[in-house]
Amino acid sequence: MKKLLLLIPILVFGLMSFEAQSQQLVYRPQNPAFGGDTFNYQWLLSSAEAQNTTRDPNDLSNDPFGFQRDPLQDFSETLNRQILSRLARDIVDRQFGEDSIGEGNYDLGDYQIQINNSGSGLSITIVDVLSGATTNIEVPFF
Repeated sequence: MKKLLLLIPILVFGLMSFEAQSQQLVYRPQNPAFGGDTFNYQWLLSSAEAQNTTRDPNDLSNDPFGFQRDPLQDFSETLNRQILSRLARDIVDRQFGEDSIGEGNYDLGDYQIQINNSGSGLSITIVDVLSGATTNIEVPFF
């Protein structure tokens, strides 16, 4: 008991001898709408967009497997790709082979193709009817 009575004051004085350290608490708002730094706006927006898992159920681009794609549009895109691929193959075969490709205007699907022989080679102009985009191709003679 004597040891306990002697130990308690020693512990009290020992604990009181440590200095208490603290610092001033300062509140700084992060959100620019509430007085925060305006440079935090992009950081807050990108954080919110990264956490946003809500998707529009009617948006077809959110379908990772392509189950909601329009088959008619897929067919049209595939057909246009095949037409352009075939045209490119024929141009190369005829330009570098024995035969030359015939001049003229061709309407193929969504494309109007104009082929002319110029002095330096073969000039091909492809016009996309839907978007109005024009592509010019020059194939030189060898």
